[in-house]
Order: sequence, then structure tokens, then C-alpha cells
Amino acid sequence: MQEKQIEQNRMAKKRLQVWLPLLLSITMVSGMYFGYKMRDGMPKKGFFYIERQRPVQEIIDLVKNKYVDDVNVDALSDTAIAAILYKLDPHSQFIPATSVEQANEDISGSFYGIGIEFNVFDDTLHVVNVIKDGPAFKAGLKTGDKLLKAADSIIAGKKKSSDEIRTLLRGNRGSALPLVVLRSGKTFTAVVERDYIPVSSIDAAYMIDKSIGFIRINKFSTKTYKEFMQSLEMLKKSGMKKLILDLRGNGGGVLDEAVEIADEFLEGDRLITYTEGKHVPKKEYRSRRQGQFEDGPIIILADEGTASASEVLIGALQDWDRADVVGRPTFGKGLVQEQFDLSDKSAVRLTVSRYYTPLGRSIQRSYSGGSKTYYENAARRYYSRDSILRDSTVLKGKKIFTTKNGKTVMEGGGISPDYFIAGDTARLGNTTAKLFSRGLLNTYGYRFAMDNADVLQQYKTPSEFSKSFNISDSSWKYFKARAQKDTINLDSITIGEKSFLMKTFKLSVARQLWKHEGYFNVFNKEDPIVIKAVDILSGKK
Repeated sequence: MQEKQIEQNRMAKKRLQVWLPLLLSITMVSGMYFGYKMRDGMPKKGFFYIERQRPVQEIIDLVKNKYVDDVNVDALSDTAIAAILYKLDPHSQFIPATSVEQANEDISGSFYGIGIEFNVFDDTLHVVNVIKDGPAFKAGLKTGDKLLKAADSIIAGKKKSSDEIRTLLRGNRGSALPLVVLRSGKTFTAVVERDYIPVSSIDAAYMIDKSIGFIRINKFSTKTYKEFMQSLEMLKKSGMKKLILDLRGNGGGVLDEAVEIADEFLEGDRLITYTEGKHVPKKEYRSRRQGQFEDGPIIILADEGTASASEVLIGALQDWDRADVVGRPTFGKGLVQEQFDLSDKSAVRLTVSRYYTPLGRSIQRSYSGGSKTYYENAARRYYSRDSILRDSTVLKGKKIFTTKNGKTVMEGGGISPDYFIAGDTARLGNTTAKLFSRGLLNTYGYRFAMDNADVLQQYKTPSEFSKSFNISDSSWKYFKARAQKDTINLDSITIGEKSFLMKTFKLSVARQLWKHEGYFNVFNKEDPIVIKAVDILSGKK
């Protein structure tokens, strides 16, 4: 029995010796097969590939380890990335880690803070607006208060930048911020609990007359469509039959929000825009529901600062003959950026596709001449209706399109208005320009409103203020004295400049009393672009 067991073990070993080489061969061949398949899925990497640093990283490492002086390597890396993106197009951009939060806030349309608008005058932070029902409002802060200290940081008397102050005031939701406040010569402490602060993308929404409504959108954030619909419904309840949509200075933002608004104006299943890129398949955006304003006449206001998502909205309505455009040629940005977060919490907004209007035209201007030329060509649109046509980089190889109603529209170079109104710069002398560049007109408006609060209480609405408030001789003396304190002498300005400054001063006061709504209500009454739009809607072309 034992001999039989020994013989069975001997035979098993013999069979293993026979089959083992075959099993090893099969395993090795399978390993090589799958290894080569994995290699084929990896870009340009050999079987014995060793990852090597790129020259950019090699140079940064050399500077870090060999350079004669200390260097901020992180900042150097950021500069290198920005330089690379600069070579691509004017709109691909690098966002340092320190700026990502603020960049994302612009898109989301909100942040966590205390809910005030502020300005710094004479090294003192003044509260120029308290957001109603916000944290500061609930803590008892008022317009005109001066903040001396935030937590352990002294503000008054310190030359802190607006960004530094903003960082002090913002923070995590629910966190407490003790403030030392000066009001009417008395100091007190207020504790504000930071909370969600919405940043509205609607500057103004009101009735210009019994049938014409006005809505101004300053950007497209993730909340713009919701805010727009609230404004549209409010105006419809007030009797609106015709709409002026002001997109001047609106540099764009979230594409989907502009598409949603376009859907409210277009009936049926209509193409609004489509995007396409080398690595991004074609994607169409179409109207898909019953809109809330598919029939009423629409005028869109545009200028050289109107770009991107704003041009998507204008292009769709222009191509479908749904709206007339009044103002100046738009910026001409037809590139779509996607944000990619990097390992160090910085980010890159990289151009990944182009958008096209329903007729298939690209609005993007040429940037082959470099960023300087690119932005200078946009600025020229302020002066001349033909600037877009004189730009050879715009016309070269571009197509002409015709809408269903016979309107001629062009590819490239932005969107040309149906009614052109040139910008007026004759009034901007050196002295006037100096007041604007230093932001002093808003400062004077705030101080005047604070110093004359009792008198200004008689004006209950922006319309009443616009009709009845006039700049008196005493008000002009007040203005001159403020300018003189800021080393600006107004004795030699022209009559035209004085008239312009007084109108702008009045607007600054209106803004202080009723925020953006008051500013545009007063401004629009003398704005030639708005007046032209009203005339068109009233049949006075």
C-alpha cells in the first residue's frame, strides 16, 4: 500500500514536470499581450518608458535650486502657465488659487459675507449700502456708518486695499464678525453673523411708460434666468406689452442662462445656438417650451462691452427676426471656456469650443494680431458704425447671411446693430476724465446724499427725483469744493463739461438713494440709445 502511494506521487511529479513549461509559456504570452494592449492605450510611451520632466518644469527646478537669489517659485509657475495660455487665445486664462473663490462667486452669483457695499474715503471705510434683510441689516448697521475695526484688524487709518477689506468681511457661513462702528460721532460694537449674500444680475426692471418695460442684465450667473423671470412677470402684471432688454456692458457668463432667456422669446422648436470644438462634439441648444413673451416687440440694447453669452442671446433673436438691436457693434467673443481645477487649487479656463448662431455664423473676431490689437479694435466701436466693416480681419473670408425676413447679417466681428448710436466723447476733457478715473463722482454723490438727507427725503421715487431735482448753485459749489479738496480745479472746464458733470452728479445721488434701479431710471430719460428704442417701439422710427 505504501509502495503504491509512492508510485502515485512519482507519477504526479512527472506530469507536473511535463505541463509546467507549457503553463509558464501561456502565462508569459498572456502577460505580454495584455501589457502591449495597455501600452497601446498610453500616448507615445515605449515599453520601458520613463516619465521625464518637460523643459518648463526643468527650468523652474533649476531656478529653485540654482538661482542666485530667493524666488517665489509658485508665482513663477503661475506666470509660466499664464504665458502659455496667452499664446492660445485672448480668453483662455489661468486663475491663481487665491483668486479661484472670487472667480467662482462671479459665476454662482452669491458669496458668504455680511451684506454691505462699502467705499474707502480718506482711509476710512464708509458703508454706502446695506442689503435689506442681510446679516448687517439684521445687526443694525446703516448707510453712512464707518467701520473702524473688523475682528482684530484695525481698518480706520490704514491704507488697506478693497480686496484686503473684502477678505476681512467675508468668511464661512454662520461665523461671527465683531465690528467697531462709528455713527454720528459715537462708537459702538456690532456682531454680524456671516450668511449667504446674493449678487443680483438684474440692475433694473421697471416700466418706462404704460406699455414699455425695461430690464437691464449686467451678467449671466447661475441665478440670472430665475431673476429675469421674476422681473418679467412683475412687468407683465404692470401692463408691459413691449420690452427693452439692456445688455450693454454685459460681458457674458453662464451660457445656459442666456439660452433659457432666449427660450422665453422664441416659439416652437427653434435652434438658439450650437457649440462645437476639435475635441467637443456638436451640441445644439433649442427652444423647448411655451415662452412667456413670444409675441411682444423687443428691442435689445448693445455696445462694445456686450460679449459672449450676451451675443448668444442677441444672435438668436436677430437671426429669427425676433428683435431689433440698437446701439453699437458688440465685442465679438464666440469662444466657449470650460474651467478645469488644478492640483494646487488653482484653475484654468480653457477655450474648448466655438458657439454659432442659428444661421450658422460665428461671432468671434480674429485675434491673429495679438491681444493688444484685439482689444483696440473692440474699443473703436465706440466711435463709428463702420468700424466693424473697416476691420479687414473681420471681413476676410467671412460669410454674409440673410434672415427669413430679408435682414443681412454677417459672420465674425460681433453683432452689428440695426440702429447705430455712436458714443459721444467730445465732453470728456482731461479734468472730467480725471474725476472718472479716480471714481470721485460716486464719492461726491454719496457724501451729498449723506449731508442733505433731510432735503432729499421729499423725493419718494426715482421718477419724481428725475423730474424735480436740479443741481443748484449751492450744489455746484459743493461739488467744486469737493473736487478742489482732491486737487482737481474745475474753474477752467467748458460749459459742456459742466453740464455733463452735473448730470452725472445727479445720477450718482440717484444711485445712492435707490441703488441701480434709481440710477437707470434717471439715466434712461436722457440716454439717446434708450430714447431711440422707445421711439421705435412707439412707431416713431
